[in-house]
Amino acid sequence: MIRPISRLVPSWLVLGSLALGGVGCAKAQSPQLRAELPTAPAAEAPPLAVLPHPALTKLGGDVSIADVTERVLPSVVNISMTKVTRMSAPVLPFFGPFGPFGPEGGGGPREQQEHGLGSGVVVSKDGYVLTNNHVVSEAQEIKVTLSDRREFPAKVIGTDPKSDLAVIKIDTRGSELTPIAFGDSSRLRLGDVVLAIGDPFGVGQTVTMGIVSAKGRADVGIATYEDFIQTDAAINPGNSGGALINTDGELVGINTAILSRSGGYQGIGFAIPTKMALPIMNSLKTDGKVSRGWLGVAIQDVDPQIAEALKLPSASGVLLSDVRAGGPAASAGLKRGDVVLKVDAATVNTTGEFRNAIADAGARHKVTLQVLRDSNPVSVDVQLGEQPDRDARQASSSGAAHGGALDGVVVSDLNAESRREFEIDNDVRDGVVIARLDPNSTAARAGLRPGDVIVEVNRTHVDTPQRFQELYVKSKNSVLLLVNRQGNNIYVVVKS
Repeated sequence: MIRPISRLVPSWLVLGSLALGGVGCAKAQSPQLRAELPTAPAAEAPPLAVLPHPALTKLGGDVSIADVTERVLPSVVNISMTKVTRMSAPVLPFFGPFGPFGPEGGGGPREQQEHGLGSGVVVSKDGYVLTNNHVVSEAQEIKVTLSDRREFPAKVIGTDPKSDLAVIKIDTRGSELTPIAFGDSSRLRLGDVVLAIGDPFGVGQTVTMGIVSAKGRADVGIATYEDFIQTDAAINPGNSGGALINTDGELVGINTAILSRSGGYQGIGFAIPTKMALPIMNSLKTDGKVSRGWLGVAIQDVDPQIAEALKLPSASGVLLSDVRAGGPAASAGLKRGDVVLKVDAATVNTTGEFRNAIADAGARHKVTLQVLRDSNPVSVDVQLGEQPDRDARQASSSGAAHGGALDGVVVSDLNAESRREFEIDNDVRDGVVIARLDPNSTAARAGLRPGDVIVEVNRTHVDTPQRFQELYVKSKNSVLLLVNRQGNNIYVVVKS
């Protein structure tokens, strides 16, 4: 039950082609051209070197792709599930009050069974299986079919929608299963050969081959926490939860989604790396849930405009656009405007990398952040808390800045009337509200909106329209605004 995300496929995407060994091509001369050339003995052309297809290449001596496949197949299973949904009965007005949906026909909600297919990976002899959350979500009945066609019932042990992973357990009835070996996905390199194994379209176990096309794909829009391996190994509906295997026969990813206009394979598939999946799987097996680290901040990427406005040496790191009072970050002394460069020893350059590093560290664990504060390096130790559910998607915000000035912006006091008009929460205690905004102004193109609350201008607090005007007039080439939008603080740079 792989999920196509066709909205992300550009219209100019060109499909790749499969190269099956070396191909020779000689361009023949025209008869006219040959007549004008002086005659000379024809040189003997060197023989063409035919390159072997990767699938026929031996790996590590006598081990081939076929050997790897045979070893792994018993660890990959088919998952079928059934769930019951309630739907409203259609209204057929022409049948009148005595039709099938009249008073005696029961025109209320009806129950309908839905069926789904996916794949999974056996991770223990006693029947634990790792798969995608969307394969088993809301399932009332789960059946697992092994490679040898044996069928077993299964139950959900734990799910994690934020990463789209789940663990189920087969009732093996005393039989021992063949668990897969885990590999280190962080050692994958672009161009490494990988195999995708699953049950596409329910036709039975299928093996496809490709390469690692990219690593660290985030902000794809599939899950809250993303760090995908991208591959061109053919993945289709039904492959969800199946195995992405390296040439040592080790699991390096859980196949999850594809980019597609048609819903079928078009050369771009995504797999959750084992580096992320393994600790989540262990937490689900032990506790039935995942406890992630929580810092209590809002974050955004550092683009060149932000870097220039904050006088940073480069557009790198992650900007703290807000620090929640009483949260772990505030308790450790972190401040709004700090730029985080490292979490422990890991460099972070995007909000996705930072979010994953904090979450993976785990609740109640200590991390050391390397921070730039007013261009000065600072090291801060933070004891992480446990992430509240409501903060799952509030981890990052993005600001836009495309040039221009603040002409066309009309601000007003933050009072009871403006709070009601723009539905501003009482937690936003001060600032000035953008009451009107010329939609054709450079400020609008920079991303500002009516209802935004401007809290700071060039790192200086504002609480009245007069103070806002004074600070804006002093600005020269650009204005750095701290804006509260629907409870989230973001930095926006507006150039003049």
